[in-house]
Amino acid sequence: MRILIASDAWQPQINGVVRTLEALEGELRRLGHEVAVIGPDHFPTVPMPSYPEVRIAVAPGIKLARLMDEFQPDAVHIPVEGPIGLAARRHCLRRAWPFTTSYHTRAGIYFEEKFGIPHDLVLALQRWFHNAGNGFMVQTDSLERELRTKGFVNIRRWSRGVDTELFRPVEAAGLLDLPRPVFTYVGRVSAEKNLDEFLALDLPGSKLVVGEGPQLADYREAHPEVVFTGWKRGDELSRYYSASDVFVLPSRFETFGLVLLEALACGVPVAAYPVHGPIDVIGRAPVGVLDHDLRHAALRALSIPRALCREFALRFSWRRSAEEFLGNLIPIRAAPSRACG
Repeated sequence: MRILIASDAWQPQINGVVRTLEALEGELRRLGHEVAVIGPDHFPTVPMPSYPEVRIAVAPGIKLARLMDEFQPDAVHIPVEGPIGLAARRHCLRRAWPFTTSYHTRAGIYFEEKFGIPHDLVLALQRWFHNAGNGFMVQTDSLERELRTKGFVNIRRWSRGVDTELFRPVEAAGLLDLPRPVFTYVGRVSAEKNLDEFLALDLPGSKLVVGEGPQLADYREAHPEVVFTGWKRGDELSRYYSASDVFVLPSRFETFGLVLLEALACGVPVAAYPVHGPIDVIGRAPVGVLDHDLRHAALRALSIPRALCREFALRFSWRRSAEEFLGNLIPIRAAPSRACG
């Protein structure tokens, strides 16, 4: 198949959506498919408000339509509700092409907290965007149940995976000359990730934050006792995971949480709140502690055997994720009628 992905989230951005799409693209190519990803790198861009490191496309419509037509896709997927996503959606409807979309972020919570835009309004816009397609991919059971009750239709399951060859227990002696135990967070350094609660926890040893974001300078100034490394990728990131004793995810609004699987693949137990994402990935598996008392969860997780964490992560693969994605696509030349516009 010739698969076109039109996405506002793409390289050089570093986030869970981009990492998912990067892994998906690689697996689809290995399965013999031709893939084109049309991201912001094809257009003039401006910094996203409050996230200057994320650039968004300006007026992509005409060029995007030409690129889509030139590629002559067999299937189209639109993962993000940004300028590129909106233009791709509009072009598919104009061409009477079926398309699929996917759910990656609880945008309503972000926009309400950041800009005061009512959550229900953002949810209505998301529903309008996704329900126009022929398939809406979500990651987990609980997310599917929640979104069905809010009027989303044509829901299909698309889980996630982890590269267990890249993320594995590796020798990390000397990487962190810090008092033990080391409690680590990996991800965007921003207020909506609830990092304030992690940084304020009364924990023994040390805290490590791997990532960047709009609040990095503020957090560094407020918490000089915490080690902030900036973004790490590939083998270096695997070493930072492996050098940690517990991975702490303080976010209350995840849709999945790829970092959970990456940490577990490196043999690091997880401490998190019992919310969407951690509940779906870990559940009752003895590889993490989910508790509304995050400090209690972090301390209890110290006793979890690292071998159990690695064994659990081996159940997840990007190949299986890509095969689920393929099964959800609607070929343009074999399209059923849309559910709604």
